[in-house]
Amino acid sequence: MNIVILAAGMGKRMQSALPKVLHPLAGKSLLGHVVDTARSLSPAKLCVIYGHGGDAVPTAFADQGLAFAKQEPQLGTGHAVMQALPHIDDGASTLVLYGDVPLTTAASLQRLLDAAGSDKLAVLTVTLDDPTGYGRIVRENGKIVAIVEQKDASEAQRAIREVNTGIIAAPTAQLRKWLANLSNNNAQGEYYLTDVIAAAVADGVEVVSAQPDDVAETLGVNSKVQLAELERVHQLNIARKLLEAGVGLADPARIDVRGTLECGRDVAIDVNCVFEGRVTIAEGAVIGPNCVIRNASIGAGASIKAFTHIEDAVVGAGAQVGPYARLRPGTELARDVHVGNFVEVKNSIIGVGSKANHLAYVGDADVGSGVNIGAGVITCNYDGANKFRTVIEDDAFIGSDSQLVAPVRVGRGATLGAGTTLTKDAPAGQLTLSRAKQLSLAGWQRPVKIKK
Repeated sequence: MNIVILAAGMGKRMQSALPKVLHPLAGKSLLGHVVDTARSLSPAKLCVIYGHGGDAVPTAFADQGLAFAKQEPQLGTGHAVMQALPHIDDGASTLVLYGDVPLTTAASLQRLLDAAGSDKLAVLTVTLDDPTGYGRIVRENGKIVAIVEQKDASEAQRAIREVNTGIIAAPTAQLRKWLANLSNNNAQGEYYLTDVIAAAVADGVEVVSAQPDDVAETLGVNSKVQLAELERVHQLNIARKLLEAGVGLADPARIDVRGTLECGRDVAIDVNCVFEGRVTIAEGAVIGPNCVIRNASIGAGASIKAFTHIEDAVVGAGAQVGPYARLRPGTELARDVHVGNFVEVKNSIIGVGSKANHLAYVGDADVGSGVNIGAGVITCNYDGANKFRTVIEDDAFIGSDSQLVAPVRVGRGATLGAGTTLTKDAPAGQLTLSRAKQLSLAGWQRPVKIKK
C-alpha cells in the first residue's frame, strides 16, 4: 500500500508564517498526527506533498524516513497527487490523506481500504445536516457516479447531504491514468482529485464508500478558530477514554494531554492540569489543580498538590509533592518522600521518607533515607563554571537556612545547625555548625532620618 499525504496548502486564514500543517494540536503538529496514523497502517511507501513554507515541512520531518514531493505552483488536489507518482508503486493501492485533517483513526482508514480491496475506488464519506461547502456524493441507483463541488453543483445536487471528505483509496495504476486525464475546466480552474470518480465510473471501476466512526475524524483546519475547536474535540475524546478507564476528572473540559497519559485505576485529576510527552500515573495517585507534568512517572498513592511543575522526573509511591514545587530533569523521589511548597529539586535522588518541606533548593545531590532538610536550605552545586554533587547520608538533619557548598558530604545521622555554611564534610553522628559570634551592643540606637 502507498499513502500520499497532501500538505502543500498556504493556510491564509491561519494568519501565520508557519505552514498550516505544522501548527500544533495536543502538542504535536497537525501533519505529525496524520503521519503517525499513516505509519500505523504499515505502508510500503509514504509520500508527503509540500509547497508553501519552503522547506519547513521536510525539515520538520527530516529524520522520519519519509519521501517528499514539492507542489509548485498549487493547482488543486489532483495536481498535488500527481507530484507523488514518481514515489509510489503501481502494484499496490494508494490511500490519499490530508495533512490538515489530524483526527482520522486507523480503524476508519482500514475500513476504507477493506472496501476498496485491490480493484475498487473507495471514498470516505459522511452525512451532514449542513453540507455547505463540501463536495456532494452523487449516486444513481445507490451507486456513486460522481462528486460535485459546491461551486459547480446544481440546486438539486446542493440538497444532497452525503459529502466527500477527500480521503480516497484507489488502484494505483488506474489512478495514474485518471490523473493524467484530469481537466481544470471548473469554477476554480484547478485539477480536482474528485474528478477521478467520474473517470473510474467511465472505465467500469466500481466506486464504493466507507464511513468513519465519528464525523470529527474528517474535520480539517483552515483557521486558528477551527484549530481551537478541534483541540477541544480531541481533548474531550481523551478525557472520555480516561473516564472509561476509571480515572476521576474534576472537569473533563479542563484537562490538556499533549502526548500520552497512562493512568491506573482510581487516579484523580483536578482541573487545568497539563500533561506533556509521556506521563504515567499509578493507581490511587492524586493530581491537584493547575499542575504541569512532562515526561514523568508518578507512583501509586502519590499526591501532587496544586501548581506543581514536574519534568523528566520519577515520583515514588506515597510521595507528597507541592503545592508550588518544581521537580526538574533527573529528579528521583523514593517512596514516601515529602517535597513541599516552593522547593525545587534538580538532578537529585532523594531516599525513602526524606523531607524537604519548605523553601529549599536541592540540586545535583544524593540524599539518603530519613533525612530532614529544613527551610531555606541550598545545595550550592555550581561555582560559575562546573557543577558538583552533594551527598547527604541516611538520617541526617539539615538545619534551616544552611548552605552546603559542593562537593561536600554529610555523614549518617549528622546534624547541621541552622544557618551553617558547610564547606567541609560533616562527620557522621555529630553536630556541625558554622556561625558568626552573636553580639548585643548596649546603648546602640537606630539611625533617624535628618529633617531638611
